[in-house]
Amino acid sequence: MSQVIGIDIGTSGVKAVLVGEALDVLAEANRPIPVSVPHPGWSEQHPDLWVDAVFACLDALAAANDLSGVAGIGFSAQMLGLVLLDEALRPVRPAILWNDQRALAECADLAALVPDIGQRTNCAPDPGINAAKLLWLAKHEPEALARARMLVLTKDYVRLALTGELASDPTDAGGTQLFDIPTNRWDEGLCAAVGWNPDLLPPIVNTWAAAGQVRPDLARRWGLGPAVPVAAGAGDNMAATLGVGAGAPGDAVVTVGTSGVACIVDGAFHPAPQAAVLTSAHAAPRAFLSMGVVMAATASLDWAARLTGRTAADLAAAAETLLAEGRAPDAPVFLPALTGIRTPHGRPDLTARLDGLRLGSDAASLGWAALEGVAFLMADCVAAQVAAGVPFDRLAVVGGGTRSALWMRMIATLLGHPAGLPDRAPVSACLGAARLARVAAGLDRADSLAARMPGFDRVIDPDPALAEILAPRRARFHRLMDQALA
Repeated sequence: MSQVIGIDIGTSGVKAVLVGEALDVLAEANRPIPVSVPHPGWSEQHPDLWVDAVFACLDALAAANDLSGVAGIGFSAQMLGLVLLDEALRPVRPAILWNDQRALAECADLAALVPDIGQRTNCAPDPGINAAKLLWLAKHEPEALARARMLVLTKDYVRLALTGELASDPTDAGGTQLFDIPTNRWDEGLCAAVGWNPDLLPPIVNTWAAAGQVRPDLARRWGLGPAVPVAAGAGDNMAATLGVGAGAPGDAVVTVGTSGVACIVDGAFHPAPQAAVLTSAHAAPRAFLSMGVVMAATASLDWAARLTGRTAADLAAAAETLLAEGRAPDAPVFLPALTGIRTPHGRPDLTARLDGLRLGSDAASLGWAALEGVAFLMADCVAAQVAAGVPFDRLAVVGGGTRSALWMRMIATLLGHPAGLPDRAPVSACLGAARLARVAAGLDRADSLAARMPGFDRVIDPDPALAEILAPRRARFHRLMDQALA
Protein backbone atom coordinates (compact mmCIF):
# COMPACT_ATOMS: atom_id res chain seq x y z
CA MET A 1 0.00 0.00 0.00
CA SER A 2 1.65 3.23 -1.15
CA GLN A 3 -1.27 5.58 -1.74
CA VAL A 4 -2.28 8.25 0.78
CA ILE A 5 -5.01 10.87 1.02
CA GLY A 6 -4.27 14.54 1.78
CA ILE A 7 -7.16 16.73 2.93
CA ASP A 8 -7.18 20.53 3.19
CA ILE A 9 -9.99 22.20 5.15
CA GLY A 10 -10.06 25.79 3.91
CA THR A 11 -12.26 28.69 4.87
CA SER A 12 -14.43 28.41 1.77
CA GLY A 13 -14.23 24.70 1.09
CA VAL A 14 -12.60 21.30 1.50
CA LYS A 15 -10.30 19.64 -1.00
CA ALA A 16 -9.15 16.01 -0.82
CA VAL A 17 -6.61 14.35 -3.12
CA LEU A 18 -5.62 10.73 -3.60
CA VAL A 19 -1.85 10.71 -3.96
CA GLY A 20 0.47 8.06 -5.43
CA GLU A 21 3.97 6.92 -4.58
CA ALA A 22 5.65 9.87 -6.33
CA LEU A 23 3.24 12.44 -4.83
CA ASP A 24 1.33 12.36 -8.11
CA VAL A 25 -2.31 13.37 -7.85
CA LEU A 26 -4.48 10.40 -8.85
CA ALA A 27 -7.90 11.87 -8.02
CA GLU A 28 -9.41 14.94 -6.42
CA ALA A 29 -12.69 15.92 -4.74
CA ASN A 30 -13.98 19.33 -3.57
CA ARG A 31 -16.88 20.57 -1.48
CA PRO A 32 -17.76 24.20 -0.59
CA ILE A 33 -18.38 25.45 2.95
CA PRO A 34 -20.37 28.63 3.71
CA VAL A 35 -19.13 31.24 6.18
CA SER A 36 -21.60 32.85 8.57
CA VAL A 37 -21.34 36.59 9.36
CA PRO A 38 -23.95 37.09 12.10
CA HIS A 39 -22.65 40.61 12.82
CA PRO A 40 -20.26 42.94 10.96
CA GLY A 41 -16.69 41.86 11.70
CA TRP A 42 -17.72 38.39 12.87
CA SER A 43 -16.82 35.19 11.02
CA GLU A 44 -18.10 31.75 12.04
CA GLN A 45 -18.65 28.20 10.79
CA HIS A 46 -20.31 25.27 12.50
CA PRO A 47 -17.68 22.52 12.93
CA ASP A 48 -20.05 19.87 11.62
CA LEU A 49 -19.91 21.59 8.22
CA TRP A 50 -16.22 20.64 8.06
CA VAL A 51 -16.96 17.04 8.90
CA ASP A 52 -19.81 16.83 6.39
CA ALA A 53 -17.63 18.30 3.63
CA VAL A 54 -14.66 16.03 4.39
CA PHE A 55 -16.86 12.94 4.49
CA ALA A 56 -18.52 14.00 1.22
CA CYS A 57 -15.08 14.33 -0.42
CA LEU A 58 -14.08 10.88 0.82
CA ASP A 59 -17.40 9.49 -0.43
CA ALA A 60 -16.65 10.98 -3.86
CA LEU A 61 -13.12 9.56 -3.94
CA ALA A 62 -14.39 6.14 -2.87
CA ALA A 63 -17.13 6.17 -5.52
CA ALA A 64 -14.62 6.70 -8.33
CA ASN A 65 -11.52 4.94 -6.99
CA ASP A 66 -10.41 1.79 -5.19
CA LEU A 67 -9.18 3.07 -1.82
CA SER A 68 -8.10 -0.32 -0.46
CA GLY A 69 -4.47 0.60 -1.11
CA VAL A 70 -4.55 3.77 1.00
CA ALA A 71 -1.89 3.57 3.70
CA GLY A 72 -2.60 6.80 5.56
CA ILE A 73 -4.53 10.08 5.72
CA GLY A 74 -3.22 13.54 6.57
CA PHE A 75 -4.83 16.90 7.28
CA SER A 76 -4.18 20.54 6.54
CA ALA A 77 -6.64 23.13 7.79
CA GLN A 78 -7.40 26.79 8.32
CA MET A 79 -5.77 27.88 11.55
CA LEU A 80 -6.98 29.76 14.64
CA GLY A 81 -10.57 28.49 14.52
CA LEU A 82 -11.81 28.26 18.13
CA VAL A 83 -13.84 25.08 18.71
CA LEU A 84 -15.28 24.47 22.18
CA LEU A 85 -16.69 21.01 22.95
CA ASP A 86 -19.04 19.85 25.71
CA GLU A 87 -18.86 16.64 27.76
CA ALA A 88 -20.15 14.64 24.79
CA LEU A 89 -17.44 16.24 22.58
CA ARG A 90 -20.07 18.19 20.65
CA PRO A 91 -19.63 21.89 19.76
CA VAL A 92 -21.16 24.28 22.27
CA ARG A 93 -21.36 27.06 19.65
CA PRO A 94 -20.16 27.75 16.09
CA ALA A 95 -16.40 28.03 15.64
CA ILE A 96 -14.97 31.56 15.72
CA LEU A 97 -12.67 31.82 12.69
CA TRP A 98 -9.23 33.32 12.03
CA ASN A 99 -10.61 36.49 10.43
CA ASP A 100 -13.12 37.31 13.18
CA GLN A 101 -12.62 40.81 14.62
CA ARG A 102 -14.93 40.87 17.66
CA ALA A 103 -12.18 40.55 20.29
CA LEU A 104 -10.39 43.84 19.55
CA ALA A 105 -10.78 45.24 23.06
CA GLU A 106 -9.67 41.96 24.64
CA CYS A 107 -6.32 42.17 22.82
CA ALA A 108 -5.35 45.14 24.96
CA ASP A 109 -6.49 43.27 28.07
CA LEU A 110 -4.36 40.27 27.13
CA ALA A 111 -1.28 42.37 26.44
CA ALA A 112 -1.62 43.92 29.91
CA LEU A 113 -2.07 40.50 31.54
CA VAL A 114 0.92 38.90 29.75
CA PRO A 115 3.35 41.63 28.59
CA ASP A 116 5.82 39.13 27.09
CA ILE A 117 3.20 37.05 25.28
CA GLY A 118 4.61 37.92 21.85
CA GLN A 119 8.00 36.49 22.80
CA ARG A 120 6.54 33.19 24.03
CA THR A 121 3.72 32.54 21.58
CA ASN A 122 3.12 33.08 17.89
CA CYS A 123 2.48 36.84 17.96
CA ALA A 124 1.27 39.88 19.83
CA PRO A 125 -2.43 39.61 20.82
CA ASP A 126 -4.75 39.63 17.83
CA PRO A 127 -8.54 39.25 17.66
CA GLY A 128 -8.18 36.30 15.29
CA ILE A 129 -6.19 34.31 17.86
CA ASN A 130 -7.91 32.12 20.43
CA ALA A 131 -6.73 33.61 23.72
CA ALA A 132 -8.43 36.95 23.02
CA LYS A 133 -11.55 35.09 21.85
CA LEU A 134 -11.73 33.27 25.20
CA LEU A 135 -11.65 36.60 27.02
CA TRP A 136 -14.46 37.86 24.76
CA LEU A 137 -16.56 34.77 25.46
CA ALA A 138 -16.03 35.21 29.20
CA LYS A 139 -17.59 38.67 28.91
CA HIS A 140 -20.32 38.02 26.39
CA GLU A 141 -21.12 34.27 26.38
CA PRO A 142 -20.15 32.92 29.81
CA GLU A 143 -22.72 30.15 29.46
CA ALA A 144 -20.81 28.75 26.46
CA LEU A 145 -17.57 28.68 28.45
CA ALA A 146 -19.33 27.05 31.38
CA ARG A 147 -20.43 24.15 29.14
CA ALA A 148 -17.02 23.73 27.48
CA ARG A 149 -14.94 20.71 28.43
CA MET A 150 -12.36 20.75 25.60
CA LEU A 151 -10.77 23.26 23.21
CA VAL A 152 -9.65 22.03 19.80
CA LEU A 153 -8.79 23.45 16.38
CA THR A 154 -10.38 22.87 12.98
CA LYS A 155 -8.58 19.74 11.82
CA ASP A 156 -8.59 18.33 15.36
CA TYR A 157 -12.39 18.27 15.35
CA VAL A 158 -12.54 16.56 11.97
CA ARG A 159 -9.87 14.06 12.99
CA LEU A 160 -11.89 13.34 16.13
CA ALA A 161 -14.87 12.47 13.92
CA LEU A 162 -12.67 10.26 11.75
CA THR A 163 -10.82 8.41 14.53
CA GLY A 164 -12.59 9.02 17.83
CA GLU A 165 -9.29 10.33 19.28
CA LEU A 166 -8.44 13.80 20.63
CA ALA A 167 -5.12 15.38 19.68
CA SER A 168 -3.53 18.52 18.30
CA ASP A 169 -0.09 19.39 16.93
CA PRO A 170 2.49 22.14 17.56
CA THR A 171 1.66 24.16 14.42
CA ASP A 172 -2.00 24.61 15.36
CA ALA A 173 -1.45 24.75 19.12
CA GLY A 174 1.04 27.54 18.53
CA GLY A 175 -1.81 29.67 17.16
CA THR A 176 -3.86 29.60 20.36
CA GLN A 177 -1.57 31.75 22.54
CA LEU A 178 -2.04 29.08 25.22
CA PHE A 179 1.05 27.22 23.98
CA ASP A 180 4.67 28.13 24.74
CA ILE A 181 6.41 27.70 21.38
CA PRO A 182 10.06 27.57 22.59
CA THR A 183 9.25 24.79 25.09
CA ASN A 184 6.67 23.08 22.83
CA ARG A 185 4.01 22.65 25.51
CA TRP A 186 0.73 24.02 26.79
CA ASP A 187 1.52 26.77 29.29
CA GLU A 188 -0.31 26.94 32.63
CA GLY A 189 0.43 30.65 33.05
CA LEU A 190 -0.96 31.58 29.64
CA CYS A 191 -4.04 29.49 30.32
CA ALA A 192 -4.53 31.11 33.72
CA ALA A 193 -4.36 34.59 32.17
CA VAL A 194 -7.50 33.87 30.13
CA GLY A 195 -9.19 31.64 32.70
CA TRP A 196 -8.84 28.36 30.80
CA ASN A 197 -8.09 25.04 32.51
CA PRO A 198 -5.06 23.43 30.80
CA ASP A 199 -6.58 20.02 31.52
CA LEU A 200 -9.19 20.91 28.89
CA LEU A 201 -6.64 20.92 26.06
CA PRO A 202 -5.77 17.95 23.81
CA PRO A 203 -2.46 16.08 23.90
CA ILE A 204 0.21 17.33 21.48
CA VAL A 205 1.44 14.99 18.74
CA ASN A 206 4.04 15.73 16.07
CA THR A 207 2.51 16.73 12.73
CA TRP A 208 3.82 13.58 11.06
CA ALA A 209 2.87 11.15 13.84
CA ALA A 210 -0.25 8.99 13.81
CA ALA A 211 -2.95 10.58 16.01
CA GLY A 212 -5.44 7.74 15.62
CA GLN A 213 -6.82 5.26 13.09
CA VAL A 214 -9.87 5.49 10.84
CA ARG A 215 -12.91 4.12 12.66
CA PRO A 216 -13.89 0.64 11.41
CA ASP A 217 -17.34 1.75 10.28
CA LEU A 218 -15.87 4.59 8.22
CA ALA A 219 -13.17 2.32 6.79
CA ARG A 220 -15.92 0.00 5.54
CA ARG A 221 -17.87 2.97 4.13
CA TRP A 222 -14.91 4.07 1.98
CA GLY A 223 -13.40 0.68 1.23
CA LEU A 224 -10.26 1.35 3.25
CA GLY A 225 -8.14 -1.37 4.78
CA PRO A 226 -8.11 -1.93 8.55
CA ALA A 227 -6.30 0.40 10.98
CA VAL A 228 -5.41 3.16 8.48
CA PRO A 229 -3.38 5.74 10.46
CA VAL A 230 -4.38 9.41 10.44
CA ALA A 231 -1.49 11.86 10.87
CA ALA A 232 -1.91 14.71 13.35
CA GLY A 233 -1.58 17.09 10.41
CA ALA A 234 -0.67 20.77 10.28
CA GLY A 235 -1.99 24.27 9.86
CA ASP A 236 -2.66 25.23 6.25
CA ASN A 237 0.30 27.57 5.88
CA MET A 238 2.72 24.95 7.15
CA ALA A 239 1.15 22.23 5.02
CA ALA A 240 1.18 24.35 1.85
CA THR A 241 4.82 25.26 2.49
CA LEU A 242 5.69 21.61 2.98
CA GLY A 243 3.64 20.65 -0.07
CA VAL A 244 6.01 22.48 -2.41
CA GLY A 245 9.03 20.96 -0.68
CA ALA A 246 9.98 23.88 1.59
CA GLY A 247 11.27 22.24 4.75
CA ALA A 248 14.65 23.86 5.46
CA PRO A 249 15.82 27.34 6.54
CA GLY A 250 15.96 29.83 3.70
CA ASP A 251 12.97 28.39 1.83
CA ALA A 252 10.13 30.88 1.32
CA VAL A 253 6.61 30.31 0.02
CA VAL A 254 4.18 33.16 -0.60
CA THR A 255 0.56 32.01 -0.54
CA VAL A 256 -1.88 34.27 -2.37
CA GLY A 257 -5.29 33.00 -1.29
CA THR A 258 -8.23 34.58 0.54
CA SER A 259 -5.52 35.94 2.79
CA GLY A 260 -1.89 36.26 1.72
CA VAL A 261 0.92 34.75 3.77
CA ALA A 262 4.67 35.02 3.32
CA CYS A 263 6.03 31.84 4.90
CA ILE A 264 9.79 31.66 5.53
CA VAL A 265 11.33 28.53 7.04
CA ASP A 266 13.70 29.31 9.91
CA GLY A 267 16.08 27.18 11.93
CA ALA A 268 15.40 29.08 15.18
CA PHE A 269 12.53 30.85 16.92
CA HIS A 270 12.72 34.51 15.87
CA PRO A 271 9.52 36.16 17.13
CA ALA A 272 8.68 39.62 15.82
CA PRO A 273 5.55 40.69 17.71
CA GLN A 274 6.39 44.37 17.19
CA ALA A 275 5.72 43.82 13.47
CA ALA A 276 2.76 41.45 13.97
CA VAL A 277 4.68 38.61 12.33
CA LEU A 278 3.35 35.17 13.28
CA THR A 279 6.00 32.62 14.27
CA SER A 280 5.23 29.00 15.01
CA ALA A 281 6.61 25.50 14.67
CA HIS A 282 6.88 24.27 11.08
CA ALA A 283 5.44 20.93 9.99
CA ALA A 284 8.99 19.66 9.35
CA PRO A 285 11.38 18.58 12.12
CA ARG A 286 13.67 21.12 13.81
CA ALA A 287 12.18 24.10 11.99
CA PHE A 288 10.00 27.11 12.62
CA LEU A 289 7.86 29.12 10.21
CA SER A 290 7.80 32.91 10.12
CA MET A 291 4.56 34.21 8.63
CA GLY A 292 3.81 37.71 7.43
CA VAL A 293 0.06 38.04 6.87
CA VAL A 294 -1.99 40.12 4.45
CA MET A 295 -5.53 39.69 5.77
CA ALA A 296 -7.27 40.25 2.40
CA ALA A 297 -5.38 39.07 -0.69
CA THR A 298 -7.66 37.46 -3.28
CA ALA A 299 -10.43 38.77 -1.02
CA SER A 300 -9.39 42.28 -2.13
CA LEU A 301 -9.60 41.37 -5.81
CA ASP A 302 -12.96 39.67 -5.19
CA TRP A 303 -14.20 42.84 -3.47
CA ALA A 304 -13.17 44.99 -6.42
CA ALA A 305 -14.81 42.50 -8.79
CA ARG A 306 -18.11 42.68 -6.90
CA LEU A 307 -17.91 46.47 -6.87
CA THR A 308 -17.43 46.63 -10.65
CA GLY A 309 -19.76 43.79 -11.63
CA ARG A 310 -16.89 41.73 -13.07
CA THR A 311 -15.38 38.38 -12.21
CA ALA A 312 -12.01 38.39 -10.46
CA ALA A 313 -10.40 36.77 -13.51
CA ASP A 314 -11.84 39.42 -15.85
CA LEU A 315 -10.66 42.20 -13.58
CA ALA A 316 -7.12 40.78 -13.40
CA ALA A 317 -7.07 40.53 -17.20
CA ALA A 318 -8.28 44.13 -17.47
CA ALA A 319 -5.37 45.20 -15.26
CA GLU A 320 -2.99 43.52 -17.73
CA THR A 321 -4.57 45.54 -20.52
CA LEU A 322 -4.25 48.72 -18.46
CA LEU A 323 -0.50 48.11 -18.18
CA ALA A 324 -0.16 47.42 -21.90
CA GLU A 325 -1.97 50.68 -22.67
CA GLY A 326 0.40 52.67 -20.43
CA ARG A 327 -2.36 53.74 -18.03
CA ALA A 328 -1.06 52.05 -14.87
CA PRO A 329 0.67 55.18 -13.46
CA ASP A 330 -2.72 56.94 -13.39
CA ALA A 331 -4.56 54.22 -11.46
CA PRO A 332 -5.64 54.89 -7.86
CA VAL A 333 -3.55 53.52 -5.01
CA PHE A 334 -5.26 51.03 -2.70
CA LEU A 335 -4.62 50.16 0.95
CA PRO A 336 -6.09 46.61 1.25
CA ALA A 337 -7.21 46.86 4.87
CA LEU A 338 -10.68 45.41 4.21
CA THR A 339 -10.30 43.27 7.33
CA GLY A 340 -7.60 45.31 9.03
CA ILE A 341 -3.81 45.15 8.82
CA ARG A 342 -1.88 42.40 10.57
CA THR A 343 1.75 42.43 9.40
CA PRO A 344 3.66 44.73 9.75
CA HIS A 345 1.56 47.08 11.91
CA GLY A 346 -0.81 44.93 13.95
CA ARG A 347 -3.82 47.21 13.38
CA PRO A 348 -6.91 45.04 12.92
CA ASP A 349 -9.04 48.17 13.38
CA LEU A 350 -7.83 49.87 10.18
CA THR A 351 -10.12 50.15 7.19
CA ALA A 352 -9.29 50.15 3.48
CA ARG A 353 -8.50 53.34 1.55
CA LEU A 354 -8.36 54.39 -2.10
CA ASP A 355 -6.35 57.41 -3.15
CA GLY A 356 -6.37 59.08 -6.55
CA LEU A 357 -9.85 58.37 -7.89
CA ARG A 358 -10.73 60.42 -10.96
CA LEU A 359 -13.60 60.64 -13.43
CA GLY A 360 -11.57 58.40 -15.73
CA SER A 361 -11.03 55.71 -13.10
CA ASP A 362 -12.60 52.52 -14.44
CA ALA A 363 -12.88 48.83 -13.56
CA ALA A 364 -9.43 48.08 -14.96
CA SER A 365 -7.81 50.75 -12.79
CA LEU A 366 -9.54 49.36 -9.68
CA GLY A 367 -8.36 45.88 -10.63
CA TRP A 368 -4.79 47.16 -10.94
CA ALA A 369 -5.07 48.96 -7.60
CA ALA A 370 -6.26 45.78 -5.85
CA LEU A 371 -3.44 43.62 -7.26
CA GLU A 372 -0.82 46.26 -6.58
CA GLY A 373 -1.98 47.11 -3.05
CA VAL A 374 -1.80 43.48 -1.97
CA ALA A 375 1.65 43.12 -3.56
CA PHE A 376 2.90 46.28 -1.79
CA LEU A 377 1.66 45.00 1.57
CA MET A 378 3.17 41.56 0.97
CA ALA A 379 6.53 43.17 0.25
CA ASP A 380 6.26 45.09 3.54
CA CYS A 381 5.52 41.79 5.33
CA VAL A 382 8.66 40.16 3.93
CA ALA A 383 10.77 43.21 4.78
CA ALA A 384 9.61 42.92 8.41
CA GLN A 385 10.49 39.23 8.49
CA VAL A 386 13.96 39.79 7.05
CA ALA A 387 14.51 42.59 9.58
CA ALA A 388 13.62 40.12 12.35
CA GLY A 389 16.49 37.85 11.26
CA VAL A 390 14.60 35.51 8.94
CA PRO A 391 16.24 35.70 5.48
CA PHE A 392 15.37 33.64 2.41
CA ASP A 393 17.20 32.57 -0.73
CA ARG A 394 14.58 30.46 -2.51
CA LEU A 395 11.04 31.61 -3.30
CA ALA A 396 7.86 29.96 -4.57
CA VAL A 397 4.35 31.37 -4.95
CA VAL A 398 1.18 29.30 -4.57
CA GLY A 399 -2.55 29.86 -4.16
CA GLY A 400 -5.42 31.00 -6.33
CA GLY A 401 -3.71 34.33 -7.02
CA THR A 402 -1.10 32.58 -9.17
CA ARG A 403 -3.68 32.54 -11.97
CA SER A 404 -2.78 36.21 -12.55
CA ALA A 405 0.61 36.44 -14.28
CA LEU A 406 0.67 40.20 -13.62
CA TRP A 407 0.22 39.66 -9.87
CA MET A 408 3.10 37.21 -9.84
CA ARG A 409 5.34 39.68 -11.72
CA MET A 410 4.45 42.37 -9.19
CA ILE A 411 5.39 40.13 -6.27
CA ALA A 412 8.66 38.91 -7.80
CA THR A 413 9.58 42.49 -8.74
CA LEU A 414 8.82 43.98 -5.33
CA LEU A 415 10.64 41.17 -3.49
CA GLY A 416 13.57 41.45 -5.90
CA HIS A 417 13.80 37.69 -6.28
CA PRO A 418 12.78 35.11 -8.92
CA ALA A 419 9.59 33.31 -7.90
CA GLY A 420 9.03 29.66 -8.76
CA LEU A 421 5.54 28.52 -9.72
CA PRO A 422 5.04 24.89 -8.67
CA ASP A 423 3.00 22.84 -11.16
CA ARG A 424 0.74 21.54 -8.39
CA ALA A 425 0.35 24.82 -6.53
CA PRO A 426 -3.49 24.59 -6.27
CA VAL A 427 -3.17 21.40 -4.19
CA SER A 428 0.01 22.28 -2.28
CA ALA A 429 -1.71 22.12 1.14
CA CYS A 430 -3.18 18.71 0.28
CA LEU A 431 0.25 17.50 -0.83
CA GLY A 432 1.78 18.72 2.42
CA ALA A 433 -0.90 16.77 4.31
CA ALA A 434 -0.15 13.75 2.10
CA ARG A 435 3.56 13.94 2.95
CA LEU A 436 2.67 13.86 6.64
CA ALA A 437 0.39 10.88 5.99
CA ARG A 438 3.26 9.02 4.31
CA VAL A 439 5.43 9.43 7.39
CA ALA A 440 2.60 8.40 9.72
CA ALA A 441 2.10 5.28 7.58
CA GLY A 442 5.80 4.37 7.71
CA LEU A 443 6.35 4.99 3.99
CA ASP A 444 8.85 7.84 4.56
CA ARG A 445 11.12 9.02 7.38
CA ALA A 446 10.35 12.25 9.24
CA ASP A 447 13.72 13.69 8.16
CA SER A 448 12.53 13.59 4.54
CA LEU A 449 10.28 16.52 5.42
CA ALA A 450 13.26 18.74 6.26
CA ALA A 451 14.76 18.85 2.75
CA ARG A 452 15.38 22.07 0.82
CA MET A 453 12.84 23.29 -1.68
CA PRO A 454 13.59 22.12 -5.24
CA GLY A 455 13.91 24.31 -8.29
CA PHE A 456 10.88 24.84 -10.53
CA ASP A 457 10.44 24.72 -14.30
CA ARG A 458 8.29 27.85 -14.31
CA VAL A 459 9.96 30.93 -12.84
CA ILE A 460 8.81 34.57 -12.79
CA ASP A 461 11.74 36.99 -12.80
CA PRO A 462 11.69 40.55 -11.46
CA ASP A 463 10.66 43.01 -14.18
CA PRO A 464 12.82 46.19 -14.33
CA ALA A 465 10.24 48.11 -16.40
CA LEU A 466 7.50 47.22 -13.94
CA ALA A 467 9.78 48.22 -11.06
CA GLU A 468 10.01 51.76 -12.52
CA ILE A 469 6.21 52.03 -12.53
CA LEU A 470 5.82 50.59 -9.03
CA ALA A 471 8.53 52.59 -7.22
CA PRO A 472 6.76 56.01 -7.07
CA ARG A 473 3.43 54.35 -6.47
CA ARG A 474 4.87 52.40 -3.53
CA ALA A 475 5.90 55.71 -1.98
CA ARG A 476 2.28 56.87 -2.36
CA PHE A 477 1.14 53.59 -0.79
CA HIS A 478 3.33 54.19 2.25
CA ARG A 479 1.99 57.73 2.62
CA LEU A 480 -1.53 56.29 2.51
CA MET A 481 -0.57 53.77 5.18
CA ASP A 482 0.91 56.52 7.36
CA GLN A 483 -2.32 58.49 7.08
CA ALA A 484 -4.34 55.43 8.13
CA LEU A 485 -2.05 54.76 11.08
CA ALA A 486 -2.10 58.36 12.31
